Amino acid sequence: MALNGVVCVVTGACGFLGKRLIRLLLEEEKLSEIRLVDRQIKLEDVQSFKDCRGDTRVRAYEGDIRNLAFVKRACRGASTVFHIASIIDVTGAVEHSELYEVNVKGTQMLLEASIEENVSSFIYTSSIEVMGPNASREPISNGTEDTVYECSLKFDYSKTKKEAEQRSLEANGELLPDGTQLATCALRPVYIYGEGSRFLLGHMTDGVRNKNVLYRISLPDAKVNPVYVGNVAVAHLQAARGLNDPKKRDNIGGKFYIISDDTPAVSYSDFNHALMAPLGFHIQDKLPLPLSLLYVLCFLMEMVSAILRPLIRIVPPLNRPLLTMLNTTFTFSYKKAQAELGYVPRYTWQEARNSTMEWLAEQLPAIRDEVKA
Repeated sequence: MALNGVVCVVTGACGFLGKRLIRLLLEEEKLSEIRLVDRQIKLEDVQSFKDCRGDTRVRAYEGDIRNLAFVKRACRGASTVFHIASIIDVTGAVEHSELYEVNVKGTQMLLEASIEENVSSFIYTSSIEVMGPNASREPISNGTEDTVYECSLKFDYSKTKKEAEQRSLEANGELLPDGTQLATCALRPVYIYGEGSRFLLGHMTDGVRNKNVLYRISLPDAKVNPVYVGNVAVAHLQAARGLNDPKKRDNIGGKFYIISDDTPAVSYSDFNHALMAPLGFHIQDKLPLPLSLLYVLCFLMEMVSAILRPLIRIVPPLNRPLLTMLNTTFTFSYKKAQAELGYVPRYTWQEARNSTMEWLAEQLPAIRDEVKA
């Protein structure tokens, strides 16, 4: 069901996925208003949607999602909330307290505001990392929402995203002041790539520093299936349409959905190479050390970091949970999202690859200049 006349709130509006979702909403729906919620919003962020906004009012709400008064104001009169904002950290660079404050308490504040302000639909952007992989590197191939997997999460990021997802789903069915009920669902995208990805830029920058040779940090047989950002945005739109449809609302509410597409399953390192090879990059044939020795090295770096912590904060570039994530087969199907949300990837692998490569090619000269400086 279309979102015609709806007021939508998008948190993390100036981020990688947020911008893509906002453009999609403006291009495909006749919204009454869309509210851009972020900690910092530049004038150009709002103006970037000028070509596609039509009659939809675009308003900027700059503030902190941990502030209940602020999020209540942002949600007032809205009917749909897309909660994308979170801190992503897999290296331990961010204190646990800050991750928890933003990822968990910020989500709780937004849920409370949604309930108090009669928001009818709430879509939470989760992550496949709430599922694993576990410390034993047990693989999942073509997993589904029903896959049973024993996992003790190691990343603070994964733990906070898991708790925030649970709180979002538990809020489904909450009674609103106007007598209706809140409907919620969560989307678990696999690793997201595309134009604007800071992770891809980081890998390309490292490759430039290494004389156009990308570092291998994943075994070739540790396959994952990344998802294109444009397809993730489409999944969010379909989830909102479903929650807005009285015939689908009860079936979707309270559930999570895995979001992937038809991007081929390869290792993280080989995926980077697939995108950057046409730009003149090669890749190392092997890991810099056997995997077992890399685990030992990570352990030692973690110990040194812990010992020096009272004096200086050192963040190792690689840790054991990250090494596990990069070297575990972890692939997933989007068939449940297809069946229940009506989600179908809009962009083929070739289209997504070409768009991403073109964007990377545009960034490359500036990166080369930066590395030379």
